[in-house]
Amino acid sequence: EKVMDIQRALGSDMVMPLDECSPHPCERKKAMRGFKRTTAWAKRCKDHFYKTGMHEAGQRLFAIVQGAGHEDLRRQSAEELVALDLDGYAVGGVSVGETVTEMFEALGWTIPFLPADKPRYFMGIGLPDQIVKAVGTGMDMFDTCVPTRYGRHGSAFTSIGKLTIRNGGFVKDFRPLDEECDCPVCTNYTRAYLRHLLNLNEITGVRLMSYHNVYFYVKLMERIRVAIEADHYEEFQKDFLTKYHSELQ
Repeated sequence: EKVMDIQRALGSDMVMPLDECSPHPCERKKAMRGFKRTTAWAKRCKDHFYKTGMHEAGQRLFAIVQGAGHEDLRRQSAEELVALDLDGYAVGGVSVGETVTEMFEALGWTIPFLPADKPRYFMGIGLPDQIVKAVGTGMDMFDTCVPTRYGRHGSAFTSIGKLTIRNGGFVKDFRPLDEECDCPVCTNYTRAYLRHLLNLNEITGVRLMSYHNVYFYVKLMERIRVAIEADHYEEFQKDFLTKYHSELQ
């Protein structure tokens, strides 16, 4: 209830209940206890959400599917939460140490039981190729610190993959980070200069890298929406992933 009150005071557009995020690996008994507690909390949050009129203020309550790496528990968690008829559904308990293959396997177990007419939120994801793949499975929303975290450590996301700009190979590379990008960083600075700033631990280098990465993500999501609206997402996904993985450095 207090979590709902805090989000009501903040005016959150998306309101998230408490959940128990199971670790990886997680034994079945513990995973079951975790998703049952998550469901119970979602029910309490729903009651307080409507009791305090948060829905009338335009706020929307989501639920979080758990179940760790157990297919039947993921299904049961999804079914119990969908029965609450909330505004959207999140897939949680991912990116907690499992492989990417295992992460998408858990997603595949969950998606068939989530309503197609409500937002589907993949929590804590992720890298550009992961987002593109997840959208292809039916996910709509994501949150991640990847653009700024990678930027702080000298990595840039580009149309041809991730570039580690601190590497010596960029010392005389006078091209922009991404030759297909029109952000202020790519139109004004070279890879060599950005490498110079980063290797001097100059804060400007970190800020420029982070700016570019956030810009790249915003433009990627725009391209995803355009492809969906034009009904050629499969083609877009194939082309993007082929190019993105072509020259990883």
